[in-house]
Amino acid sequence: MSFGAMPHLKKLRQVEPLAKLWDRKAQKCGLRHTIFSVNGDNYTGDWLDNKKHGKGTQTWKTHGAIYDGDWKYGKRDGYGIYSKLLSAPYEYSREYSGEWRNDKKHGLGTYFYTDSASYEGEWREDQRSGWGRMYYDNGDIYEGEWLKDKQHGQGMLRLSNGNRYEGNWKYGKKNGNGKFFYLDKGQLYEGFWVDGVAKCGTVTDFGREEAPKPTVHPIPKVLLLDVQSVLMETQSAHHSE
Repeated sequence: MSFGAMPHLKKLRQVEPLAKLWDRKAQKCGLRHTIFSVNGDNYTGDWLDNKKHGKGTQTWKTHGAIYDGDWKYGKRDGYGIYSKLLSAPYEYSREYSGEWRNDKKHGLGTYFYTDSASYEGEWREDQRSGWGRMYYDNGDIYEGEWLKDKQHGQGMLRLSNGNRYEGNWKYGKKNGNGKFFYLDKGQLYEGFWVDGVAKCGTVTDFGREEAPKPTVHPIPKVLLLDVQSVLMETQSAHHSE
């Protein structure tokens, strides 16, 4: 009994979508007019090997955002301005202006959270890291070091009422040695903090004559022979707990 030859099976080829095929064959290089995407996004600017590279403006329809600045191999890289669409048609509000790297905020830049809240300083991979100044909605101002979007290192927080803290920060809270100036009362607290709470220190008069709401009586002088030794001993005891 003989069998006929088996039929030859053809291997199915994966069909590339026409939009991607046309985009790949276009091989965009150099300055181009506006290129529109199917989803409504568009880009006007320089290209290199079919990637955004150089100066260009990208508009995202779904996000209601626009970026105008430098590009490198298809990603925001260099200096650029990112804005969001307002309720009014074709009116944009600047959200970030500064340096970018690998499509993320990186380097020096300014971010506008609201009309009265903004940050200006250093960024690393989309987070406030390095030195920077933050203006808050309530009028407070922080100036100092940051790490991964939190105050970390040396910094000064000036409250809207004029009082201020100068000293160490750790992960967004007062930690370590610092000074708190109660300028409204004319007093100065100097000591150390743990997770935002003052643990041990001294309070002395400071600018009491110029204070708008001074205490009724001045603070008596501390009679300890060695105040710093007492503070250091207390601090060591706390750390050993």
